[in-house]
Amino acid sequence: MVQMVNSSHSNKGELTVQALFQGLFLGGVDKVIPLMQESFLELGLVKEDCTEMSWIEFTLHSWGFGGQPLEVLLNRSQVTRDSFKAKSDYVKHPIPESGLEGLWRLFYEDGGKGVLMVIFPFGGRMGEIPESEIPFPHRAGVLYQIQYSLHWQEKGEEVAQRHIHWMRKLYSYMEPFVSKSPREAYLNYRDLDIGVNNIHGYTSYEQASIWGFKYFKNNFNRLAHVKSKVDPLNFFRYEQSIPSLM
Repeated sequence: MVQMVNSSHSNKGELTVQALFQGLFLGGVDKVIPLMQESFLELGLVKEDCTEMSWIEFTLHSWGFGGQPLEVLLNRSQVTRDSFKAKSDYVKHPIPESGLEGLWRLFYEDGGKGVLMVIFPFGGRMGEIPESEIPFPHRAGVLYQIQYSLHWQEKGEEVAQRHIHWMRKLYSYMEPFVSKSPREAYLNYRDLDIGVNNIHGYTSYEQASIWGFKYFKNNFNRLAHVKSKVDPLNFFRYEQSIPSLM
């Protein structure tokens, strides 16, 4: 996983872009070191650079709770009080260097201060499972998934709209470099920009397809038929729920 964030870290307090590489290997350190030395010799990884932990301990570590007792996972209160806007993309072809250079320039704009761009690599077992096996379809051919997340502490509608506008500008800039027809999205990074159900009244299959195919690709049709059987009156619904065909 790669995280890229802009923040003030220089001695002069200037805005800089940081890149953090975080890796997870399902196995012991004695197995991963030879693999890394074979494929990523330039990193010079040694045993002392690695930390062995259980899966649940890694969950705590990855969310900033490293070293705390497992009971912290039972805390249901909201940890942060900031506002945020998130979007997502899937990349199937390497982004050219010129595209990345344009991306860095956007990161330095005022509206994007605090943006976090996380890249999750795909491949391996992910690509071996057929798209229609389960509802999640983004598999073979995907290089990585991107999460764009912009957080801010300031209050007020004007501040919020400035950050949201910047996020939409970033999303528009990335369009040439990501999946197409449809431009796919990850369900768990809920993005209401790509369409929502009608607040009142019925939402048609055609209308819901705008976001449904982005999240589920061709599985959306099957999910709509399942919805029609188990919840024909659309009792369980939210802004981007799958509609009933009834």
